Amino acid sequence: MRTTSSSSSSSSSSSSSSRWTTATLLQPLTARRHLSGPYGYTQAKALVFSKFGEPSDVLSLHRHSISPSLPDGAVIVRALAAPVNPSDVNTIQGTYGVKPTFSPLLGTPEPAAIPGNEGCFEVVSVGPGLSGKLARGDWVIPATTGFGTLRTHALVEHADKALLRIKAPDGLTPAQVATVSVNPCSAYRMLRDYVDLIALSIASFQNASPPPEGGAWFIQNGANSGVGRAAIQLGRLWGLRSINVVRERPTPAETDALRAELVSLGAAVVVTEAEFLDRSFSAKLKEWTRGGRDPLMLGLNCVGGKSASAVVRALSPKGTMVTYGGMSRQSFPFPTGPQIFKRLRFEGFWLSEWSKENPEEKRKTIDEILELIKAGKFKEAPVEEVRWDWDTEEKVLKDAVQGTLEGFRSGKGLFVFGET
Repeated sequence: MRTTSSSSSSSSSSSSSSRWTTATLLQPLTARRHLSGPYGYTQAKALVFSKFGEPSDVLSLHRHSISPSLPDGAVIVRALAAPVNPSDVNTIQGTYGVKPTFSPLLGTPEPAAIPGNEGCFEVVSVGPGLSGKLARGDWVIPATTGFGTLRTHALVEHADKALLRIKAPDGLTPAQVATVSVNPCSAYRMLRDYVDLIALSIASFQNASPPPEGGAWFIQNGANSGVGRAAIQLGRLWGLRSINVVRERPTPAETDALRAELVSLGAAVVVTEAEFLDRSFSAKLKEWTRGGRDPLMLGLNCVGGKSASAVVRALSPKGTMVTYGGMSRQSFPFPTGPQIFKRLRFEGFWLSEWSKENPEEKRKTIDEILELIKAGKFKEAPVEEVRWDWDTEEKVLKDAVQGTLEGFRSGKGLFVFGET
């Protein structure tokens, strides 16, 4: 990244009315001002951190300039939308599986990193060597994690490898594109790569008498998360049935509303954590699965602790539990009995490593999900938007990142970039 710093970390003194709201980005953000400095330098801002800690303590808003002289294979992009995922906050805290590289290239007082792994960008300038690959106006997303998406602009070298071009963005919004590559992709791969649930569904219909009332079952905790909502919808499209575990909301009415929402997405069963951990759950599971004749072969775990243990108990012999998170921060010991006597398999899924090992499959997965969105067959997860304009105050942006892991949220945090 070749940039020239024009000032160190600072926040605008102008007041900003930006705040979190529950909304959906309905219109593409194309008619926006592109700020330039002297001699055509692009003026950019980025959230940066030079040490690990809580976002509110270590993040700062840094202003810098990007030279118009682009090397071969490089582009300048501007951000349209960028979500804040829990893994982004964990990266800032220093608790994620991969630590970022602190670099001096932005001209910060100390070497710094930019958080954010997911986002939708527009190409605004193209260097030599990219004819037929990328063009001004293209929408792109990072090909791998670690891009640093919480910024207004970026100079991207080796852009044909570092970015994935969205082939036909017509009919898509920046919010849909910005949130496609992490949660929906994770759900897709976990449902397809560990247990062949579709083949199991076919076998059940061929062999069972009477045949089951639906396809193969899977179970998941954290079911109202972005991954959980995606798994429900993909499962429905593939003829699968899901048992979905959620945390109780502050009131029974709110819990019932969440149940209804997930059922509308395609959930076969929605239970609370209390219901899931209760002794009566095993009897209910037998009822749903016709006394166990419809096996439960796949469990998705993002919570850990007691919830993960309950997933293990629910799985049928030779079933598989895939862990992709630990939201409860409670340890989960691999139980000896179920491994031996139920012959269960325990796997871990990390999208970052899967993407590095399977770049073409990731491209295909993203394309397929975007086509489902266009066709109205897949609904993106709810978001809470915050507007990021040139004069948006540093505190507004820092508070938005800090709030990602706090309490019950009505949606994933999403930066929407306006006048930058």
